[in-house]
This record gives sequence, structure tokens and C-alpha cells, in this order.
Amino acid sequence: MTNISVKDIEQYLCEVKKAVENDRYRIDRNAKRQDNINLFLDYMLDEAKAKEIILGLTATDFSEVLQNEHKGYEHEHLYVFGKDVRLLERTRIEEKMVSLYIKFNKLENCFVIVISFHEQKYPLTYYFK
Repeated sequence: MTNISVKDIEQYLCEVKKAVENDRYRIDRNAKRQDNINLFLDYMLDEAKAKEIILGLTATDFSEVLQNEHKGYEHEHLYVFGKDVRLLERTRIEEKMVSLYIKFNKLENCFVIVISFHEQKYPLTYYFK
């Protein structure tokens, strides 16, 4: 997956956004995804705002494609995006610019799992920037 075009990512995002608009997605918030839970705890962020952020992604927010490493799912490709968004902190009641790390798994049945939706732990390298 080395030759990725802007068109490829725009097509991917188009399918992801269609699923999100039709509520055929979920943001993982289980015990293994504490970082995702923390984003919703640390900031005034709800499902509608998260959806708005996802729908606002563009090809220039694209970082990389990863192979799914979970046993039995090695055929799946995970797409990583980054986005700088202004979020209201819960404790300070002031907005701050937050760099998000967003990772998708788009399943064959057009259902999207947002595996990662949290603050970046390290700066991302953007593929088209």
C-alpha cells in the first residue's frame, strides 16, 4: 500500500462519512480503549461533536494505512488520520487546540469502527502535506 493517491483517500473517506451519516459506526470505548474514553471525560465532547469531527476529515488529514494485527483480521487495513480541533476542557472551561489521532476500520458490510479517537501521543506525519 505504498502508492496511495488523494483520490483513494477521498473515496475511502466518502464511504466512511456515508456510514457515519447513516449511524453505521461506533467509537470503541471499552476497557482496551481507555484513551478514547479519556477524550470524552477530559473535554466537553459528545457523540454529535465526535461525528462532526469525523465528517470534517479530508484527504490532507490522512497519515497512514496499518495492517490489522489481531488474529483472524490480518486482511483488514486500518486508516489513520489526524485532526487539530478546538475542544472545551471540562475542568478549566476554556478551549484548547487538541491534536486528535483517529483510526478507522471500515468493514466489508460498510460498518465503520472508530478504533482510536483520542489525543495524539506523538505528532503524526501526514501523507499529503
